[in-house]
Amino acid sequence: MAMFEKILIANRGEIALRVQRACREMGIKTVVVHSEADRDAKYVKLADESVCIGPAPSAQSYLNIPAIISAAEVTDSQAIHPGYGFLSENADFAERVESSGFVFIGPKAETIRLMGDKVCAKDAMKAAGVPCVPGSDGALNDDPKEISRIAKGIGYPVIIKASGGGGGRGMRVVHTEAALLNAVTMTRTEAGAAFGNPTVYMEKYLENPRHVEIQILADQYGNAVYLGERDCSMQRRHQKIIEEAPAPLIPARQIARIGERCADACRKIGYRGAGTFEFLYERGEFYFIEMNTRVQVEHPVTELITGIDIVQAQIRVAAGEKLGLKQRDIVFRGHAIECRINAEDPYTFVPFPGKISVYHPPGGPGIRVDSHIYQGYTVPSHYDSMVAKVIAYGDTRDQAIRRMRIALSEMGVEGIKTNIPLHQELMLDAHFIKGGSSIHYLEQKLAAQGKVKK
Repeated sequence: MAMFEKILIANRGEIALRVQRACREMGIKTVVVHSEADRDAKYVKLADESVCIGPAPSAQSYLNIPAIISAAEVTDSQAIHPGYGFLSENADFAERVESSGFVFIGPKAETIRLMGDKVCAKDAMKAAGVPCVPGSDGALNDDPKEISRIAKGIGYPVIIKASGGGGGRGMRVVHTEAALLNAVTMTRTEAGAAFGNPTVYMEKYLENPRHVEIQILADQYGNAVYLGERDCSMQRRHQKIIEEAPAPLIPARQIARIGERCADACRKIGYRGAGTFEFLYERGEFYFIEMNTRVQVEHPVTELITGIDIVQAQIRVAAGEKLGLKQRDIVFRGHAIECRINAEDPYTFVPFPGKISVYHPPGGPGIRVDSHIYQGYTVPSHYDSMVAKVIAYGDTRDQAIRRMRIALSEMGVEGIKTNIPLHQELMLDAHFIKGGSSIHYLEQKLAAQGKVKK
């Protein structure tokens, strides 16, 4: 199959610009769909063609499948790149794209469906030899005695999770048997309302784990490689704030072992494209929690330490090309750290949309900025608050941290509030500098400072 001549980008913000840049470098024309609120976005102005697909609310624009398919039809696009968020992990969308005669730049619909259901995903990973968090053998039934028996067998504390959940939603920690059944009922009710799927399951709640993930690439011919790991433990309410690669203080041989298992799992489930296996890591053990069947927000840190363009790889694989990479070809060099810059109060985390009156992006050796904003741009109130990603690369982790400190001090954004002050504080934090903080560290730190409620 020949390379695509025209790709429609079904997303917004920095990822729309990132995909557009990859396409332009490959000589591929781009079509950008946008809401009325994003009419003045940088990537809309840079696109070969643009189509307005609805008003500002995402339900009427970026989640409007018929409007996106129609835009692809009227512009004679050949493929659709979903970015991350919105419809990127929607199996029905992937199915509709393919049945309408376009190529979905991502896994097959059945793979998205398999990995989107957390119970099915865990079963598939167990079958592929990927270690999972101890938990219920599938979904919980309605028998209170059976639920209590499972919890006792796992050992408290446990966590109740929605099978269709994601992004930190649809989960509840239970410390005692007295609170168990009520927690299961509440999570079921919330899951049914939020995800249209009331199925829940139970896992052991790890007290102080790290969040470590493995990036993979796979083609339709059974070739799969892993591109190393990322540590995404600096989080608040399960939302990542800082990511880095490689993960500090984890032996390379251990990463190689889990990476090979992930690549093998991709071969076994017939995975195609880029994807990420997310793990909790505690006491030297990896425990699979979920797979993201799309490009991740934090993919730049992996690109910097491997020299591999993950978005271009997605496009090439979707066009039917072989991966062209063997595991022995992948060499890890240096260290990269990414700070997510959000339009929000740095300590209350309340979103702060508005017009940017001054914008000075940082530069210098080893600094990359992925952002769609510019001076005079108005950050809309309808979408996620992330407005930029600052990525610092160095020969060592220490150098990457020092370069990030300089970049953050140079970055000027006025007219709105951002979380830059929080990032500056974290780049000086002794626990972060040491490396290996747990996923609870940031919330505990903020709570101890009295800046936010725990």
